[in-house]
Amino acid sequence: MQSPLHCCCCRCGVADLSGITLVTGATGFIGRAVALRLAAAGMPVRLAVRDPANVDLRYADVVRIANIDALTDWTEALHGVDAVVHCAARVHALRDPAKDPLAAFRAINRDGSARLAEEAARAGVRRFVFISTIGVNGAETTGLPFTPADSPRPHSPYAVSKHEAEQALKAIDCSSGLGVVVIRPPLVYGPNAPGNFGTLLRAMQAGLPLPLGAISNRRAFIFVENLVDLIVQTLSHEAASGKTLLVSDGLDISTTRFLQLVAHAMSRPARLIPVPGTWVRAALTALGRADVGQQLCGSLEIDIEDTKRLLGWEPPTGTQEALVRATQHFGPGNEGSVT
Repeated sequence: MQSPLHCCCCRCGVADLSGITLVTGATGFIGRAVALRLAAAGMPVRLAVRDPANVDLRYADVVRIANIDALTDWTEALHGVDAVVHCAARVHALRDPAKDPLAAFRAINRDGSARLAEEAARAGVRRFVFISTIGVNGAETTGLPFTPADSPRPHSPYAVSKHEAEQALKAIDCSSGLGVVVIRPPLVYGPNAPGNFGTLLRAMQAGLPLPLGAISNRRAFIFVENLVDLIVQTLSHEAASGKTLLVSDGLDISTTRFLQLVAHAMSRPARLIPVPGTWVRAALTALGRADVGQQLCGSLEIDIEDTKRLLGWEPPTGTQEALVRATQHFGPGNEGSVT
């Protein structure tokens, strides 16, 4: 069933989103934030999850999807759905158990996404928002920021699978008019963020000195609520259909400066030892973690002007305020944890 569109502002191209929005990966960091925002706005939400017992969002309809691949049956999940926000994905792991990581990424991220999009098109869904990664553009910038017009240079099995998923979704969009929107975020941070951001917070909370006091790179980051704000806007903005959107907080800063802002938000001293970035990168490469060296010391700048102009969008929360909210459990004397 496809909900009718009622344009509430012809000048800005925003349509009314009144039907059900299906959110995949709704127990994950981004998916849960999307579901919460939609529910808070009074929009009907359905969550597709592997284990409903892990869902603490009791306001929403929940559908169990055991596995996401080329054979997944989405019939029940898509019944009556107007829009899909596809956050579910196979993500990076420090020690990947798969014998063929690229094949494992492709099975879920490419083939699983294509299967969902094909079934969504048949079900009459009018908007499909796919959360990709800035890694599709590449691993690092050298003087010029990434733009949507850049030739893709995915640098990891994960990024390759996301790029191939984007291509598959756009082919489906062309043949069906599904209304696919691709969003490529950089590192996403916020309260209880997983991954590298959580690791850095724990290190700073513990007062550990970090050899990151002389990194002169420029990197883009995105606060989870800023990302969610953009996602929700793309659900109802007619100009977003068929577009690839880059997103960030709009402030590209060095790793050193970012950590200084984190420390300030936590009301803790920043114990950053001024070791040259080239030394840090060489040391991590020698330890077999060249990827971490690139993430900490390399530049990754993003030009979001096209996104802002197309949708009339601005990141609603500035970086300093966002970091205060992201680190609220890590103030002095608070031994909270990030999971």
